[in-house]
Amino acid sequence: MSDGLTLDGRVVIVTGASSGLGVQLARSLDLAGASLMLVARRADRLEELSAELRDAAVHAVDLSDEGAAERVVEAATTRFGRIDGLVNNAGTSNVVPALREDLDDFRRVLDVNLVAPFALAREAVKSMRDTGGGSIVNVASIVGLMALAPLPQAGYVASKGGMIALTRELAVQWARYGVRVNAIAPGGFSSEMTGDVYEDHGTLGGYMRDRVPMKRSGLPGELDSLVRVLLHPSTSYLTGQVIAVDGGMTAC
Repeated sequence: MSDGLTLDGRVVIVTGASSGLGVQLARSLDLAGASLMLVARRADRLEELSAELRDAAVHAVDLSDEGAAERVVEAATTRFGRIDGLVNNAGTSNVVPALREDLDDFRRVLDVNLVAPFALAREAVKSMRDTGGGSIVNVASIVGLMALAPLPQAGYVASKGGMIALTRELAVQWARYGVRVNAIAPGGFSSEMTGDVYEDHGTLGGYMRDRVPMKRSGLPGELDSLVRVLLHPSTSYLTGQVIAVDGGMTAC
C-alpha cells in the first residue's frame, strides 16, 4: 500500500460486504494484504466480490438470525485458522416519523444494527483473545452523535447511539485480552442504502451541504485509510474511540 499500512497475514471479517461501503472497505483491505471473510445476506454478490479479491471466503447469512454470529466465526476460523479483525459494517434503516414507526420495525433495526454487531464481536473476541488480541471497528454514524433534523429515523439513530456507547464499554472490558474496539462515525456518504434516502428526501442534500464546512458529501475511499489504521497493529494503544468522518459537520 502506498500509505504503508499493510495487513499481510491478518484475517478480517467484514459484514455488509455485498454493497456500498462494505464492498469499498473489502477491496481496500484486500489491497492491504488481508485475508477476508465476507459476510452479508446476498450470496451472489459476495461470490462476485470474492472472485476479484486475492484471498477471500464468503458466508451468506442474516446476522440477526439466532446463532448467526457463532456460524460466521466458526466459518472464519475453519477457513483461516484465526481472526485478527472485525469490521461491523452491516446495517439497515427505517425512515419514518417516530409517531408512525412500528415497534416491530424499530426492533428490527436495533436487531440488525446493534444486537447483531454485539453478538458477532462477542464471538470474535473469543478467538482473538486466544491468539494474542485483535481489533474491532464498528461503523456507527454521526446520527449517533447528533440529530439529523430532516431525516426522521428513530430506530436507526438509537442503534447508532447504542453502538457508540457499546464501543466504549467493550473497549474497556476487552482491553485485558489485547482486543481494541473503536468506532467510525461517517457523515454523508452516498451508498446503496442512503441513495434512496437522498432521493426521497430531496432537501437532505442541500441541508447536508449547508451544514458541512467542506460543502460536500464523503467520497468513495475516504474511509479506507482510517479503517486500515484502526485494524493495523501500529495503533495498539488506541481503543474506545469514536472518530467522526464528516467534513467537520459535528464540529459546528
